Amino acid sequence: MKARDAIELLALAALWGMSFLFMRVAAPEFGAVPMAAVRVAGAAVCLSPLLFIASHRAPLRRYWRTIAFVGVIHSALPFMLFATAALAINTGLSAIFNATTAMWAALIAWLWLGEPLNRSRAFGLLLGLAGVVGLAWDSASFKLGEHGVSPAVAIAACLGAAFCYGFSANYAKRKLEGVPPLLVAAGSQLGAAAALALPGAWLWPASNPSITSWSSVAALAVLCTAAAYILYYRLIAHVGAAKTSTVTLLVPLFAVAWGAVFLAETLTPAMVFFCAVILLGTALTTGVLRWPVRQAA
Repeated sequence: MKARDAIELLALAALWGMSFLFMRVAAPEFGAVPMAAVRVAGAAVCLSPLLFIASHRAPLRRYWRTIAFVGVIHSALPFMLFATAALAINTGLSAIFNATTAMWAALIAWLWLGEPLNRSRAFGLLLGLAGVVGLAWDSASFKLGEHGVSPAVAIAACLGAAFCYGFSANYAKRKLEGVPPLLVAAGSQLGAAAALALPGAWLWPASNPSITSWSSVAALAVLCTAAAYILYYRLIAHVGAAKTSTVTLLVPLFAVAWGAVFLAETLTPAMVFFCAVILLGTALTTGVLRWPVRQAA
């Protein structure tokens, strides 16, 4: 990987790690659904010029329904779920559960698309899932928090969001192969914004959120969604999907750092241990690491 690509990979991880910080700040005032609605609307505005590129017009007319559906399952639903989680658990914990996306994607690809799991990837999947169970067991509580959400519900929301990401990756691979990825990025945000417009307006908070919360959601839309998508697809074009997928291993590290610096969040020893287990499982599942194979004599 060239130095420029490595810098972009780190920048992408930093942006996506920062998204958990911004959600933690804004979710209590906005609420999960309105915050997600504003986020995708802002991202759609930023990315909408991509829809007018000449080479995008024909595939947009053909695939707009599928692209809109990807927007619902890849943005609208997971953004709402992570915003719900932000009401009860810290940024690092949410990001660690987000790292399971690659494992869900591999499991769904195996069950749905028939993609084979070799011994190394299967072991990584089981190891990562064991880490999820251990971390959830250590962190889950059904006691309602300050904002009416329990840690157990928050953890379930994170895992549901990661599952949505894993499913949408396989769905897009099957239904949108050959469609320009930047068109998918722009069109999906527009679809997500349309899906959340009415629910977001219906559940809009009674008191207007503070400037801090508005600034956080604006950063979510412009930096952590629109700009991050462009970086993500640039990296796929330059270094391939496999190397780009390593960003999932870096996001929790940045999320923990942002939470510690700006929100004084702390890591427990159990979080550190199970995070390491989940990231090792993710690395094996994605092929970043491979289980050593004994060579025949």
